Amino acid sequence: MDTLLLSRLQFAVTTWFHYLFVPLTLGLSFLVAILETAYVRTGDEEYKTATKFFGKLFLINFAIGIVTGITLEFQFGTNWSQYSKFVGDIFGSLLAVEATVAFFLESTFIGVWFFGWKKLSPKLHCGAIWIVAIASNISAFWIIVANAWMQHPVGYVMRNGRAELADFFAVITQKFAILEYVHTVGGAWLLGGFFVLGISAWHIARGSHVSIFRKSFKVAAIWTLVFCVFEMFQGHLNAEILGTAQPTKLAAMESHWNTANDVPMYLIAWPDEKNETNAIEALPIPGLMSFLVHYNPHGQVQGLKAVPKQDRPPVLATFLSFRLMVALGILLFWVALWAFWKRKEIEGQPLLLKILPWMIPVPYLANQIGWTLAEVGRQPWIVYGLMRTEHGVSKIDAVQVASSLGAFFLVYSLLGAVDFYLIWTYARKGPLPETLPTTSNTGKA
Repeated sequence: MDTLLLSRLQFAVTTWFHYLFVPLTLGLSFLVAILETAYVRTGDEEYKTATKFFGKLFLINFAIGIVTGITLEFQFGTNWSQYSKFVGDIFGSLLAVEATVAFFLESTFIGVWFFGWKKLSPKLHCGAIWIVAIASNISAFWIIVANAWMQHPVGYVMRNGRAELADFFAVITQKFAILEYVHTVGGAWLLGGFFVLGISAWHIARGSHVSIFRKSFKVAAIWTLVFCVFEMFQGHLNAEILGTAQPTKLAAMESHWNTANDVPMYLIAWPDEKNETNAIEALPIPGLMSFLVHYNPHGQVQGLKAVPKQDRPPVLATFLSFRLMVALGILLFWVALWAFWKRKEIEGQPLLLKILPWMIPVPYLANQIGWTLAEVGRQPWIVYGLMRTEHGVSKIDAVQVASSLGAFFLVYSLLGAVDFYLIWTYARKGPLPETLPTTSNTGKA
């Protein structure tokens, strides 16, 4: 394997692994804040216990997430130095804001929250976790805006072979960036909801601290359904903007080959990339693809044949990523609706209680597939329409990349094992005895 392929593989491995932790941080932080707010407003100690329990899981995830994220930024200098030279003026400013403002804000206040239970008033302490949640999601904004610029570059001028920043406001407010950010954090908030639902269901099914986990279940059931519906609606807006910003990616997502009007969407299809057609096309919904892009069933949609083969993304990988992401989203919606519907009588729903813990990995997978779709569908461009991926890689020996890839794999495997072991152990153990209320029904039901 050459330097380009190894560098792409290394970045993919580190990104996929890091993104196991990011969405849970973004989603769970808000749910912990909501649980603590319920404690402050009602004085119910069971909400405080639930806050500390899920807060501990949040802290474990947060700590490992920080470690795995640092190596990603180093790769821009080690593996992708040509890319960094090309976009450093734009990309660097966004990462600098993220590091100096949002990251330090969340890191500072997470320490205040962790150590401040007995030192701050309940309201001030609750405010600390809200700052952590908001700052974490603001941190994600700057990272996603940087990625969105790679997907749809705006606000720049070409000077001396480099893309230089011309309009910072245009970069951070472009529609593509806003939609990508909203869709990404929506998926993270959805994951946080299923995480709390699954763990709460596991304990309720075993009669463990039922009164406490009934409260966290109800909060998460409402939260999760809201963001399931939100993601389905917002995903449509992403399809709409792809029609103008990245029409080739959209065509690959639907394996659409010929530019045409009145374009249907096939519920069953299979791309034949070699012959530039579909080997299977069945169950068409007339005009649906045209409608999703133009709000008009007769609108024109660009096909893959409109661009040279060398400028097309891998069609099968893009097509399957999109279909699987949508299928998982539909599954999550129906399970979330079921949990919401039965939230007030959850103890009497043994089947749902068994299913929900097994649903925890599903939004993780959906989030990872969504990013795979976004990045694979952008190929062969590292900056869409401006710089091809092979032109961004560093001029280093493949052996160096292979050795660092092996090291990353070993270290990340160890970190992942530690993280999931700790979360699994503390999630099963339940609230610590010292955090339990003394005058409520928290024992075996």
